[in-house]
Amino acid sequence: MQIGKNFLSRVWIFIFFLFGGIVGLGGFTFIYGQGLSYLSEDPKACVNCHAMQSVYDRWNHGSHKAVATCNDCHTPDFMYGKYIVKAINGWNHSVAFTTGNYPEPIRINDFNRKVTQLQCLKCHSALVSSVMPYHGKEEMNCLVCHSGVGHGH
Repeated sequence: MQIGKNFLSRVWIFIFFLFGGIVGLGGFTFIYGQGLSYLSEDPKACVNCHAMQSVYDRWNHGSHKAVATCNDCHTPDFMYGKYIVKAINGWNHSVAFTTGNYPEPIRINDFNRKVTQLQCLKCHSALVSSVMPYHGKEEMNCLVCHSGVGHGH
């Protein structure tokens, strides 16, 4: 009976330290990586990573600075969608930047291209509705011709 209690005590101690280590390491990483800044609307949060500095600098001198922040173009405008996209990108960015596995200069991926396309259409619906007939049945992709608009060239 004593052996069983001793074993169970060790298992619980192991679980306690494992959980504490995960929470502690996760908390440290979140604080060190300025995780709370990503929940804000401040475009400066995007330059927490050096790979985004040139993108931020181009936006800062581009045509959209006066009317749009990063979140206006790169996340949906409804709350749940915004934070789901932020969570997906946060995970993907943390893996990419931790492992160094990302292209330089940084490029938009297919998932984020679709999100951005929807935001283009939301803001520019009046203009787009007059252009749509010229595109016929092919899917219109604003970023093919206007890839540098939000960030300048």
